[in-house]
Amino acid sequence: MATEIKAPTFPESVAEGSVAAWHKKPGDSVERDELIVEIETDKVVLEVLAPEAGVLAEVLAEEGETVESEQVLGSIGEGSGDKPQAQGNDKADAKAEKKDDAKVDKPAGGGKQHEVKAPTFPESIQEGTVASWSKQVGEAVKRDEVLAEIETDKVVLEVVAPADGALAEIKAEEGSQVTSEQVLAIFAEGAGGEASTSADAEPAASADDGASDEKVGDKILAPAARKLVAEHDLDVSKIEGTGKGGRILKEDVQRAVKEGSASKSAKASGGGAAKAAAAAPAVEGERPEKRVPMSRLRQTIAKRLVQAQQTAAMLTTYNEVDMGAVMDLRAQYKDTFVKTHDVKLGFMGFFVKAASEALKRFPDVNASIDGTDIVYHGYQDIGVAVSTDRGLVVPVLRDTDSMKIADVEKGIVDFGKRARDGKLGIDEMQGGTFTITNGGIFGSLMSTPIINPPQTAILGMHKIQERPMAVNGKVEIRPMMYLAVSYDHRMIDGKDAVQFLVTIKELLEDPARLLLDI
Repeated sequence: MATEIKAPTFPESVAEGSVAAWHKKPGDSVERDELIVEIETDKVVLEVLAPEAGVLAEVLAEEGETVESEQVLGSIGEGSGDKPQAQGNDKADAKAEKKDDAKVDKPAGGGKQHEVKAPTFPESIQEGTVASWSKQVGEAVKRDEVLAEIETDKVVLEVVAPADGALAEIKAEEGSQVTSEQVLAIFAEGAGGEASTSADAEPAASADDGASDEKVGDKILAPAARKLVAEHDLDVSKIEGTGKGGRILKEDVQRAVKEGSASKSAKASGGGAAKAAAAAPAVEGERPEKRVPMSRLRQTIAKRLVQAQQTAAMLTTYNEVDMGAVMDLRAQYKDTFVKTHDVKLGFMGFFVKAASEALKRFPDVNASIDGTDIVYHGYQDIGVAVSTDRGLVVPVLRDTDSMKIADVEKGIVDFGKRARDGKLGIDEMQGGTFTITNGGIFGSLMSTPIINPPQTAILGMHKIQERPMAVNGKVEIRPMMYLAVSYDHRMIDGKDAVQFLVTIKELLEDPARLLLDI
């Protein structure tokens, strides 16, 4: 009696899927719960396992076909399954012999297999992008070694190896969108080195038996390969087939997408071609251009900045501060400070401490707006903007009023290093009652910083530049810095914003009032 193989029950938001790949062919033996076919939806790839042990009797939905939730895909019949059910068919016998040969040729060393899954995303993150694979199929990997990086709109998450071995198959190519705990790859324990040939051998052999191939020019495409070629708009003539008689398999197309070698234009079209596009700009005559998809972090930055300008009544007030006293203090105590606290004495420690004191005096600047409510914070959590290759992030120093200058400097150094390495946690970038950004390190003389919602103010530091100033009736050359405070006028009156900035100026020009703790 035959047992039906059905597609999984799709989530409510998924209407249909397509048959991505059959891992068994009619006549192949299957074990209970063995992977038979994969269904690809617009969000995830779903695996269909064998409901019973036996022999795959028939396939009702070929690779590339669209299927619905719980649709019958095929059936399993009774039998030992070492060979196809005998009907005197030479072609079937040849297939069985070929499959047996593939099993014999498979080298030893590939042990227990594991599913490599994306990390569990926090509630505020819906999906991520596969930023890069650090290892390729067959490459030897040690336990806990980084296999891939998943970029979300806030942080970069690492995916590590579950054991010593090698990747047997990559299911989510670089640039593809993934959801929480989605299967990214198959990992084989004990594999490595030559394991890549074994990992590819059986899928290639089984995929070589499709019944609905298509000839394009002088190339023959498997159904799954044809679907990928259409999705990525590839030039078939540039794809090298590794199947029987040069037949182009799904794996060949995936390789071409990753390398970007078969693109009809140098413009990246989705998924794994993103990096190739970034590395090789499209050239049209003598006017080169390149187009790359915006990273998730950059998309989030853009959305939040536009949101801030559209929702806040933003205004900026300026002042200038004589940095001479702070610079003299740094020069006097820098060596002692390093010996005592094992960190350099920078400018940001003074600004954070000065801002913390000013925030206590002007609670409106330390508040936030929640709908029609004003939330007054009885603490000072100051975010410090850090520039990275991926974009701007704002890790938060907690309870800065109780922090010592040395603690502030250590925290900022740690944030900077981990931000550039993509190691910051989401919780370290959430919250915050006020933000400081320093465009001066890039040479900015004056700018208008944009508020970081739902905060109501942000302080902008700038380049220290010597200028002639009138001091006690005489002209002196002083190291001056322009300061800017952008604030939400719905919450903060101009008087409070100006006095807040003047307070910071006065504290910085008399830094003895701030505790150095050395």
